[in-house]
Amino acid sequence: MSKPFAMRVGEATVFAKEGQFTDAMAEIVIGALDGPVGQAFANLMGQTAGHSRMFAVRDCNQLARPPTMMVPKVTIKDSKTIELLGSVVQAATADAIVDCVAKGTIPRAIVDEICIIDLIWLDPQAVKDPNLDRKDLYRTNYEATQLAIARALQGEPTVEQLIANRRKIKHVMFDPDA
Repeated sequence: MSKPFAMRVGEATVFAKEGQFTDAMAEIVIGALDGPVGQAFANLMGQTAGHSRMFAVRDCNQLARPPTMMVPKVTIKDSKTIELLGSVVQAATADAIVDCVAKGTIPRAIVDEICIIDLIWLDPQAVKDPNLDRKDLYRTNYEATQLAIARALQGEPTVEQLIANRRKIKHVMFDPDA
């Protein structure tokens, strides 16, 4: 087996269905265990206050391969946030990774030679929503994880795509012309 790549990055945003706070914004770093991503992955094993990291597991004793460390982008302040991250979001992330391997997006030949760091978003409003649609939360995180991995491994968007869209696409949360 030839040595896998040192590092690839990708991101994806998948929006919630109407009335939900279940947007998912996966930011992925994929790389060799014996490279900079593997080093960062090992360094993430420690905990920091408010930013618990966790492996992507499908269920107890079902660690996703390649090994993936989920790192929340928001400060965890309560048990409800932990519960959503450690259940719905974790399951969606792990299932997406396993399905990427099954579909060939991640080559099986390198599964034990790479790791993934996945920065995950959980809208603080989702935690407070008594009508939270957990299935939509699963859907958005599953789709965002798969898309971010595919983009990372395909090198998308390309520089050509970025330049072509520079004046056509505005940031969803900021339009300098408005």
